[in-house]
Amino acid sequence: MAGIGPLELAIVLVIVLVVFGPKRLPSLGKQLGSGMREFKDSITGKTREEEEEERRATLAASEARPVPEARPAVEVQPVGEPRDDASAQPRA
Repeated sequence: MAGIGPLELAIVLVIVLVVFGPKRLPSLGKQLGSGMREFKDSITGKTREEEEEERRATLAASEARPVPEARPAVEVQPVGEPRDDASAQPRA
């Protein structure tokens, strides 16, 4: 048995649109989303305050770490100049 295909999903959406009307769909979606979030939170046992505290803690930890100084991977020598100072000969 297959899952819901695109045709079945379109039929369900049309039926929902006819039953509830275009004016109530945004509020219906908002209620459905908040209900799903509350259900997920009750399953995991987390509250919004706990999630906010975790987010603040990770943000504070990332700000507390010093950023390492960026250094080039390879030292670049200017063109036309010798590599070693000892091998440099003054031009006459």
